[in-house]
Amino acid sequence: MTSDPLKKSRAVVLLSGGMDSAVCATLAARDHDAAAVHVSYGQRTEQRERRAFDGICDRLKIRDRLVVRNDALRVIGGSALTDITIEVPTAASHFSSFPSSFPLSDIPVTYVPFRNAHFLSVAVSWAEVLGAQKVYIGAVEQDSSGYPDCRPAYYDAFNEVVKTGTKDGKIEIVTPLIKMRKAEIVRLGLELAAPFDLTWSCYTREDRACGECDSCILRMRAFREAGALDPIPYHINVAEGTA
Repeated sequence: MTSDPLKKSRAVVLLSGGMDSAVCATLAARDHDAAAVHVSYGQRTEQRERRAFDGICDRLKIRDRLVVRNDALRVIGGSALTDITIEVPTAASHFSSFPSSFPLSDIPVTYVPFRNAHFLSVAVSWAEVLGAQKVYIGAVEQDSSGYPDCRPAYYDAFNEVVKTGTKDGKIEIVTPLIKMRKAEIVRLGLELAAPFDLTWSCYTREDRACGECDSCILRMRAFREAGALDPIPYHINVAEGTA
């Protein structure tokens, strides 16, 4: 029996529901028979992110979905995203409205300690079960918040762990966006017809994006630099920077 040459290979994509992960999922769904993983970990906007995940999967026609809850990250704490006693910083209070970059010397309090290792472990485990040889993740190093688990060296090292610690050692973690600027990701997403209208990036609100947290500021700047209109609603007037 010969394999069907038209049958796409399997891939697993980590899909938070944010802008970067949606573009990454669009790439995965274009090139593979994609399965999507979403991890809820007690983050402030977990219900809104779950809605974004479901909507994006529907739009991209991703049928196989795995939703996992990781209570460990919330219990461990140490992040403004999982601990309500830690205030989410307002980026505009430290930088101009659209900074050219965020400094990488200080890791912000929105960093969730070693989060992506938890996510990747789930995705790689599922990839083994599905027979998928690629795991996509929309990690971005350029003009990002400077999280250490979004750096190329991190994924090089993690791939060595996966190679050593899986049954066949053939699963590869791929990071197609990691060296791209946010504006480049927006342009790529527009070319691919990625479902930006269904995504959610805000760290604090679930009704309208706050427009003030690091994630919102980076997203707003990216769409502006790409010359495109961000389709999600904001609590502030994006054009004027006012509530």
